[in-house]
Amino acid sequence: MAVQQRRNSKTRKAKRRTHYKLATPTLVKCPACGEYKMPHKMCECGVYNGKKIVENA
Repeated sequence: MAVQQRRNSKTRKAKRRTHYKLATPTLVKCPACGEYKMPHKMCECGVYNGKKIVENA
């Protein structure tokens, strides 16, 4: 089992944790309704790739 030999400084700890961040999701506008959606996903209005896939009930 690994045992810490020396205390890490705050700077070293912060350098290691710089990659612990949330990535903002990529959003694109739907050409049909103008609402933001994730790419390669069907919009809530039922349009995907410029075609009406689902009719709203």
